[in-house]
Amino acid sequence: MTKKPIKKNDPLRELVDRADKKTLAELIVRLGAETPDTRRECLEYLKKHVPSVDDSKTEAEIVFTLWSELEPDLSELDECGGGDYAVQDDVEDLLYKMTEKLGRKKISRDDRRQLLDEIFPYIKSGNAGMDDALHEAAHAACYDDDDWRDLAKRFETLGEKEHLKNARDIYRKLGNREKYLSLRLADMEYGGDYHDLATYYWQSGEKEKALQVAREGLEKGKGRMDELRTFLSARAKSSGDRKGYLDLQFGQAADSLSLKSYKIFKALCNPGEWNVYEPRLLSFLDKDRGDEALKIRVFRQEYDQALSLLLKMRYPWHDYGGETVLKVAAQLEEKYSEEILRFYQSGLGTVRMGDARKMYAAMARVALKVRHMWIDVIRKPDKWRAFARGLKAENIKRPAFQKEFAKVILEWKEL
Repeated sequence: MTKKPIKKNDPLRELVDRADKKTLAELIVRLGAETPDTRRECLEYLKKHVPSVDDSKTEAEIVFTLWSELEPDLSELDECGGGDYAVQDDVEDLLYKMTEKLGRKKISRDDRRQLLDEIFPYIKSGNAGMDDALHEAAHAACYDDDDWRDLAKRFETLGEKEHLKNARDIYRKLGNREKYLSLRLADMEYGGDYHDLATYYWQSGEKEKALQVAREGLEKGKGRMDELRTFLSARAKSSGDRKGYLDLQFGQAADSLSLKSYKIFKALCNPGEWNVYEPRLLSFLDKDRGDEALKIRVFRQEYDQALSLLLKMRYPWHDYGGETVLKVAAQLEEKYSEEILRFYQSGLGTVRMGDARKMYAAMARVALKVRHMWIDVIRKPDKWRAFARGLKAENIKRPAFQKEFAKVILEWKEL
């Protein structure tokens, strides 16, 4: 809320000027007791203008006042699993201010531990949608290794996988090998888990153990393997293991095959190596029916295969996505004019149904491509006019349809 400027000859100011110190003190304490935000404003103002005997005590009081301001809304968010954006923004803003205060490292250990006691039930619940902000506040409450150990124990006590990960990361940061390994070895499922352990062993100087864990991860791990392959391929390259390096880079390219990964891998190979790996890469490409496969076929100038793949796809007449499909279709217009014309016409398959106006606008843009094919590529404007007249006649009772098509196709009204 915008504060109003203090007016000259303001009655409140006159009364303040006439009041004695005891009366003003009672007023400020009473106002500060009414609401947390007023109390915080009083504390902040007086802290700037009045010398404090114990600055840490004042800072702690401001932090706890901030918590008192945000906690009722945080509690409601936690109960409901979220809430209005405005409420979420307010809570997040106050948590940020609290974190900023904690980051100045002026608050006693006892006060910080007490604040963590307040915060952790909400971290445990994780239902308020404030996880990141709450974790940042908890981290800001740690000033030394003892604090970090206490925080790790708190996470460990919660017992759930995500909290055990937080505890594990802290123990690794602290160099507590025993605690880190006990938690890490109990949770080895994904490629990222094996990569985490492998890098730990590598940084600890246990190179062979690191490589063994990384290789095991490629065999047993689930999910993304990018980090593991990058880790192992860097070691293979530095050791001169050319075949091992290329095998890993091939796995990386084939795992999520795209035109970019295809080009990168091809650039890594000499002609002889490419002759070996190319058929293997194409076997993955043959199974791919997506946009990237389409781009690779065009890049390889395999236009027949590109057309075959394109014609199996639905026309992307939505306003979002489909850029690759339409770009490839445009590249094939001259060579396969009849096929691309039919592909464009397939985007008008439902145009005769009653639909929302935005759909009519999208379909008008499809019709413009059909027009382009008949007039500019196939060079049979009469065919276009006959097609367009039929389309117009079939939808003559749909004014919205007619208006959207007239915006895009200049001769629509005269057809």
